[in-house]
Amino acid sequence: MDENLVGSALSEAREKMHKMVLHTQAEFAGFRTGRASSGLIERLTVDYYGTEVPLMQLAGFSIPEARVLVITPYDKGALGAIERAIQASDLGINPSNDGVIIRLVFPSLTEERRKELVKQVRARAEEGRVGVRNTRRAARHDLEQAEKRHEINQGQLDRAEKELEKLTADSIAEIDRMLEAKEKELMEV
Repeated sequence: MDENLVGSALSEAREKMHKMVLHTQAEFAGFRTGRASSGLIERLTVDYYGTEVPLMQLAGFSIPEARVLVITPYDKGALGAIERAIQASDLGINPSNDGVIIRLVFPSLTEERRKELVKQVRARAEEGRVGVRNTRRAARHDLEQAEKRHEINQGQLDRAEKELEKLTADSIAEIDRMLEAKEKELMEV
């Protein structure tokens, strides 16, 4: 009977579930809340001398006011490319370039837009939950196959399934906590 098999299956499931939670968190960061946040533009790609480069590698970010994001390029020659990338994005914000930095001023969101964003955030949260459940299903299948091959016994399988359920519940609860916080942030006027 191989206890290491159970441990590695649970460890792999834990890691995959954690990655789903982190992915969901990164998805949430991309939603505009009417407040300035570098998470909205960090992953934006910029055509920098013919190469697509993430904006976070080309510039620093600061938030001097709640609705203002300042982008300071490390190379002043990248200002135009960064400005074009922001204009081409789906942010719907017009950048202000003073030759040294780029300012993004985030307007307040309308009630209708807030509700639409909440729906989108809930959909992303559900995708995260589904990913966690799929990970549980795959791990359970692997453990059941190991039990059928007599690599682990029924008792080990039962303990592993209980641990798997706890991992799943914890991961889904974390996604739900993040969802609640993001919904509150979106609905805040």
